[in-house]
Amino acid sequence: MREIVHIQAGQCGNQIGTKFWEVISDEHGIDPAGGYVGDSALQLERINVYYNESSSQKYVPRAALVDLEPGTMDSVRSGPFGQLFRPDNFIFAHLHRGTEEKQE
Repeated sequence: MREIVHIQAGQCGNQIGTKFWEVISDEHGIDPAGGYVGDSALQLERINVYYNESSSQKYVPRAALVDLEPGTMDSVRSGPFGQLFRPDNFIFAHLHRGTEEKQE
């Protein structure tokens, strides 16, 4: 069986990627917390293509969310499907720009 790893990067990529996971979750009967709430065996037939099943019977997207600033990740986390993702799959770095002194 195929396994897909989804990588979404940057503000735009994370916004589109989050919407993607909302649609895929709806199609497979997965609620925002990762629980199965569907009504068809077909929904679970190939669910392992996009999701890993945790030991607590929750489905977690096989995804990495990447950005240079934490603001985008905070938006994803606080959104309706923010709890669906594993916290350690949020990858971000905050870059600090040094202040340059003017030379006279």
